[in-house]
Amino acid sequence: MATPTSTVIGLATSSLSSLNRNKITLNSAFLRSSTIARNPLKVLQASGGKYTCNFQRDWLRTDLNVIGFGLIGWLAPSSIPIINGDSLTGLFFGSIGTELAHFPTPPALTSPFWLWLVTWHLGLFICLTFGQIGFKGRTEDYFEK
Repeated sequence: MATPTSTVIGLATSSLSSLNRNKITLNSAFLRSSTIARNPLKVLQASGGKYTCNFQRDWLRTDLNVIGFGLIGWLAPSSIPIINGDSLTGLFFGSIGTELAHFPTPPALTSPFWLWLVTWHLGLFICLTFGQIGFKGRTEDYFEK
C-alpha cells in the first residue's frame, strides 16, 4: 500500500495534507474510510453554544452556623471531666503543651498525645458531619413528611 510522503505512518495517523482547523482526518491501515475527530464536549446549538453542567457549584453549601454550633456542640461534651477527673479537651490541650516542651523532637509513637489527638478530632468531625446533615436537611425540608 503506497502512502503519500506527507502522511505519518501509524495506527491512527493524520494526513498533513488534509489538516485544517475544523477537520482532522485520521487514516489507518485497519480502517477503510477516514474518520473525523470530534470534540465530545462540543454540542452544536445547545444552550447557545455554551457548555452546561448539572453539577451545583456550591455543592458543600458551607454555612458558618454549622461550623459554630458544631464546634460548640463538641467542645461542651468533650470538656466534661469524666476521664479520671480530666476532660478530653483538657487532656488533648495539655498533651500539646507537654509535646511542645521538647519541640524539635516529635512526639513518640507511645505518647498519649496521639490518642487524644485522634479521639478529639474524630469526635469533632463526626459532630460537624451530623450538624451539616441536620442543619441543611432542616433548611431544605428533607425531614418533612
